[in-house]
Amino acid sequence: MLKVKLFLIGKTSYEFLKDGEQEYSKRLMHYCNFERVDFADIKNGKSLSREELKKRESQQFLKKIESSDFVVLLDEHGKNLSSVELANWISSRLELANKTIIFVIGGAFGFDKELYERAQMKLSLSKMTFSHQMVRMIFLEQLYRGFTIMNNEKYHHL
Repeated sequence: MLKVKLFLIGKTSYEFLKDGEQEYSKRLMHYCNFERVDFADIKNGKSLSREELKKRESQQFLKKIESSDFVVLLDEHGKNLSSVELANWISSRLELANKTIIFVIGGAFGFDKELYERAQMKLSLSKMTFSHQMVRMIFLEQLYRGFTIMNNEKYHHL
Protein backbone atom coordinates (compact mmCIF):
# COMPACT_ATOMS: atom_id res chain seq x y z
CA MET A 1 0.00 0.00 0.00
CA LEU A 2 1.20 3.49 -0.82
CA LYS A 3 2.59 5.40 2.15
CA VAL A 4 1.92 9.12 2.19
CA LYS A 5 3.45 11.44 4.74
CA LEU A 6 2.63 15.09 5.20
CA PHE A 7 5.33 17.17 6.91
CA LEU A 8 4.15 20.43 8.46
CA ILE A 9 5.82 23.20 10.41
CA GLY A 10 3.96 24.95 13.22
CA LYS A 11 0.39 24.54 14.45
CA THR A 12 -3.08 25.14 13.17
CA SER A 13 -4.80 27.54 15.55
CA TYR A 14 -8.31 27.73 14.07
CA GLU A 15 -10.72 25.00 15.15
CA PHE A 16 -12.63 24.94 11.85
CA LEU A 17 -9.39 24.24 9.99
CA LYS A 18 -8.32 21.61 12.54
CA ASP A 19 -11.69 19.89 12.07
CA GLY A 20 -11.22 19.85 8.29
CA GLU A 21 -7.67 18.54 8.58
CA GLN A 22 -8.79 15.74 10.88
CA GLU A 23 -11.72 14.82 8.62
CA TYR A 24 -9.64 14.54 5.44
CA SER A 25 -6.77 12.79 7.25
CA LYS A 26 -9.25 10.19 8.49
CA ARG A 27 -10.71 9.76 5.00
CA LEU A 28 -7.26 9.30 3.47
CA MET A 29 -6.58 6.29 5.70
CA HIS A 30 -9.08 4.34 3.56
CA TYR A 31 -6.81 4.71 0.51
CA CYS A 32 -3.24 4.80 1.76
CA ASN A 33 -1.03 4.51 4.79
CA PHE A 34 -1.25 8.20 5.75
CA GLU A 35 0.94 9.82 8.37
CA ARG A 36 1.01 13.44 9.41
CA VAL A 37 4.28 14.64 10.94
CA ASP A 38 4.12 17.98 12.73
CA PHE A 39 7.32 19.88 13.41
CA ALA A 40 7.52 22.61 16.03
CA ASP A 41 8.17 26.19 15.04
CA ILE A 42 11.83 27.13 15.36
CA LYS A 43 12.50 28.69 18.76
CA ASN A 44 13.18 32.42 18.57
CA GLY A 45 12.42 32.26 14.83
CA LYS A 46 11.45 35.92 14.70
CA SER A 47 14.97 36.91 15.73
CA LEU A 48 16.53 34.98 12.83
CA SER A 49 17.08 36.09 9.26
CA ARG A 50 14.78 34.55 6.65
CA GLU A 51 17.66 32.49 5.29
CA GLU A 52 18.60 31.13 8.72
CA LEU A 53 14.98 30.35 9.53
CA LYS A 54 14.52 28.47 6.23
CA LYS A 55 17.74 26.56 6.88
CA ARG A 56 16.70 25.46 10.36
CA GLU A 57 13.20 24.48 9.28
CA SER A 58 14.57 22.52 6.33
CA GLN A 59 17.09 20.73 8.53
CA GLN A 60 14.24 19.43 10.70
CA PHE A 61 12.57 17.96 7.61
CA LEU A 62 15.77 16.52 6.15
CA LYS A 63 16.48 14.58 9.35
CA LYS A 64 13.22 12.64 8.87
CA ILE A 65 13.55 11.95 5.14
CA GLU A 66 14.92 8.56 4.07
CA SER A 67 17.08 8.22 0.95
CA SER A 68 14.34 6.21 -0.79
CA ASP A 69 11.53 8.71 -0.10
CA PHE A 70 10.01 10.68 -2.95
CA VAL A 71 9.83 14.28 -1.71
CA VAL A 72 7.33 16.84 -2.99
CA LEU A 73 7.57 20.43 -1.78
CA LEU A 74 4.45 22.56 -1.79
CA ASP A 75 5.90 25.70 -3.28
CA GLU A 76 4.48 28.75 -5.01
CA HIS A 77 6.86 28.17 -7.94
CA GLY A 78 5.92 24.51 -8.31
CA LYS A 79 3.98 22.72 -10.99
CA ASN A 80 0.26 23.43 -11.18
CA LEU A 81 -1.86 20.29 -11.54
CA SER A 82 -5.60 19.91 -11.82
CA SER A 83 -7.26 17.49 -9.41
CA VAL A 84 -7.42 14.86 -12.16
CA GLU A 85 -3.75 15.39 -13.03
CA LEU A 86 -2.85 14.98 -9.34
CA ALA A 87 -4.83 11.72 -9.26
CA ASN A 88 -3.00 10.48 -12.35
CA TRP A 89 0.36 11.44 -10.84
CA ILE A 90 -0.41 9.57 -7.60
CA SER A 91 -1.55 6.58 -9.65
CA SER A 92 1.75 6.59 -11.55
CA ARG A 93 3.64 6.49 -8.25
CA LEU A 94 1.91 3.19 -7.41
CA GLU A 95 3.83 1.54 -10.24
CA LEU A 96 7.23 2.40 -8.82
CA ALA A 97 9.19 0.38 -6.28
CA ASN A 98 9.46 3.29 -3.85
CA LYS A 99 6.00 3.80 -2.49
CA THR A 100 6.61 6.49 0.14
CA ILE A 101 5.75 10.03 -0.87
CA ILE A 102 6.47 12.89 1.49
CA PHE A 103 4.63 16.14 0.86
CA VAL A 104 6.20 19.08 2.71
CA ILE A 105 4.44 22.29 3.69
CA GLY A 106 7.11 24.60 5.02
CA GLY A 107 7.15 27.91 6.78
CA ALA A 108 6.16 31.31 5.45
CA PHE A 109 9.45 31.92 3.63
CA GLY A 110 9.79 28.63 1.78
CA PHE A 111 12.64 26.16 1.94
CA ASP A 112 16.41 26.15 2.15
CA LYS A 113 18.52 25.34 -0.93
CA GLU A 114 19.47 21.92 0.49
CA LEU A 115 15.83 20.81 0.76
CA TYR A 116 15.07 22.12 -2.74
CA GLU A 117 17.97 20.01 -4.02
CA ARG A 118 16.72 16.90 -2.19
CA ALA A 119 13.16 17.17 -3.48
CA GLN A 120 12.11 15.44 -6.68
CA MET A 121 9.13 17.69 -7.34
CA LYS A 122 7.66 21.08 -6.48
CA LEU A 123 3.87 21.40 -6.49
CA SER A 124 1.82 24.60 -6.37
CA LEU A 125 -1.79 24.61 -5.22
CA SER A 126 -2.62 27.89 -6.90
CA LYS A 127 -1.23 31.15 -8.17
CA MET A 128 -3.11 32.71 -5.28
CA THR A 129 -1.60 32.93 -1.82
CA PHE A 130 -3.24 31.08 1.08
CA SER A 131 -2.29 31.12 4.74
CA HIS A 132 -0.13 28.17 5.75
CA GLN A 133 -2.91 27.02 8.03
CA MET A 134 -5.44 26.98 5.19
CA VAL A 135 -3.03 25.25 2.80
CA ARG A 136 -2.97 22.23 5.10
CA MET A 137 -6.70 21.60 4.87
CA ILE A 138 -6.90 22.49 1.17
CA PHE A 139 -4.07 20.12 0.32
CA LEU A 140 -5.50 17.27 2.41
CA GLU A 141 -8.82 17.72 0.61
CA GLN A 142 -7.07 17.60 -2.76
CA LEU A 143 -5.19 14.44 -1.79
CA TYR A 144 -8.46 12.85 -0.77
CA ARG A 145 -10.11 14.04 -3.99
CA GLY A 146 -7.23 12.53 -5.97
CA PHE A 147 -7.75 9.12 -4.40
CA THR A 148 -11.51 9.24 -5.02
CA ILE A 149 -10.83 10.10 -8.68
CA MET A 150 -8.41 7.16 -8.95
CA ASN A 151 -11.14 4.89 -7.59
CA ASN A 152 -13.92 6.31 -9.80
CA GLU A 153 -15.92 7.41 -6.77
CA LYS A 154 -18.61 10.07 -6.84
CA TYR A 155 -16.83 12.66 -4.67
CA HIS A 156 -15.31 14.39 -7.71
CA HIS A 157 -17.85 15.27 -10.37
CA LEU A 158 -16.25 14.99 -13.78
